[in-house]
Amino acid sequence: MIVVSDSSPLITLASVGELELLQKLFGEVLVPEQVWDEVVQADRAGAEDVIGADWIRRVSAPADSFLLVLQSELDPGEAEAIAVAYDLKADTLLLDERSARKLAIDMGFNVLGVAGVLLQAKRGGFLQRIRPVLDRMRTLGRFRISTKLYEDTLRDAGEA
Repeated sequence: MIVVSDSSPLITLASVGELELLQKLFGEVLVPEQVWDEVVQADRAGAEDVIGADWIRRVSAPADSFLLVLQSELDPGEAEAIAVAYDLKADTLLLDERSARKLAIDMGFNVLGVAGVLLQAKRGGFLQRIRPVLDRMRTLGRFRISTKLYEDTLRDAGEA
């Protein structure tokens, strides 16, 4: 299984101590260079966890016109994540930002955000409860999640 991640899922999960959920679910996660640079900033919460995760593999984005088109529409990390996923025919693309998600879904990718990762982790038996993690994400990780998504995720997890 090929899984490519943008920065938000890595930053959010690492900042609340749940980064290993990605390894449990997917084994290896590919991260474009631009995303890596965003995630491992010295002052960023969880950066050391990401640096120490040998199951996160850095990859180069293809330097082609497709990437240039994506960069005109998206931030550099999101553009590289989609370009790498396209180039490698990834099975799953981890993205949270709305416009990037929409584009990736329109391109036919299976897209998961952090909430989807948490749901899969619970269904897979890797997480007992989602609510405490979502609450930590909102406070410690400063993760922006709408009330609707928060409530929908809890309902889907059977925790409403």
